[in-house]
Amino acid sequence: MTNNKKTWFTNWFLNNKFTVVLLNILLLFVIIALFGKVNYFFRPLGQILGIILPPLVVAGILYYLIDPLIDWLEAKFNIPRVWSISIVFILIFGLLIWMVVTLIPIIQSQINSLIHNIPSYWRDLQGMLNELSHNPRLQKLHLTQNFSTTKINHSLAQSWDGVLGSAFNNLTSAVGIVSNVVMILLTAPFVLFFMLKDDRQIKPLVLKYVPDRLKASIGVTLTEINGALSSYIRGQLTVAFWVAVMFAVGYLIAQVPYALLLGITAGFLNLIPYVGSALGLIPAIILALINGHGMIWSVIIVFAIEQTIETRVVSPLVVGNKMNMHPVTTIFVLLVSGGMFGLAGVIFGIPIFAILKIICSRIFKWFQRNSNWYQNGTN
Repeated sequence: MTNNKKTWFTNWFLNNKFTVVLLNILLLFVIIALFGKVNYFFRPLGQILGIILPPLVVAGILYYLIDPLIDWLEAKFNIPRVWSISIVFILIFGLLIWMVVTLIPIIQSQINSLIHNIPSYWRDLQGMLNELSHNPRLQKLHLTQNFSTTKINHSLAQSWDGVLGSAFNNLTSAVGIVSNVVMILLTAPFVLFFMLKDDRQIKPLVLKYVPDRLKASIGVTLTEINGALSSYIRGQLTVAFWVAVMFAVGYLIAQVPYALLLGITAGFLNLIPYVGSALGLIPAIILALINGHGMIWSVIIVFAIEQTIETRVVSPLVVGNKMNMHPVTTIFVLLVSGGMFGLAGVIFGIPIFAILKIICSRIFKWFQRNSNWYQNGTN
């Protein structure tokens, strides 16, 4: 006859769900600590990923941009997929040649002009600071020391010396970065071609190695991740392109110097959600202040028109709310990812968070279905 009497050990440890959860968490942290002790074993894997991931990321971004056009050509004109890919590649190559022939010389000319005029712009800025330092209102607030050109020159000189020192110290790493960029430009098109050609075989290939009872759930998860990435990448890059066009045209009409360069800069900065457009406005305001106070109103009007068109027309049509993320959540993600990984974290933080959110959501739903803690678990 067996003894079914429950002891305090059975009640508090063996049959206590909270204790089991704590033990599992403890085991998880122990495993993480052990991995930290043997990180040298995984260092070659990190180096391999560092070589493979950049061209894969570039090819993946281009894939989400080009794939809809390939599908349209294949469905509308019954063109074989390989031929559709070849046609699009030829068009892109022609567009790149056109940019090298027309846009690049203009951008180079504006950059050279800006570098040539930096000394005169700096003298004008010093004059503005001197005027501010003699402003009676600032003198009453005891803020004139903050506008001391001597202090500003000293701090800029120190910063410049630091930049030059780090540049000389990191010359070999700069050469390595250039070589990596060249390798990415050479390998990404080949990776992109096969991604476009065999994209319909990627998901079945992944699910082939998944246990049968998990195939349906993981298949849905992969579909959700693909949809989130495609909507975000296509939306952000499309909006950034039109932002660059609107700013460049607006500045050109307003006769703001370096209109094309400012427009392209605003387009790139617009890849940073919420604050990108404001950051792109700063160089234009500085140039407008240096070239005359009247021009600043033209810059503000251009910015107001661009923001109205972007927020009311372009973004709702292109992006919408497909990411399903609250603005506060987006801001916190940008702060954390930017603080941890810099500019790369700001740009890639939101899509990576969206992927983690989908995975965690699927795991939580599985836990709801299989746990006694949730009596009315949902699928």
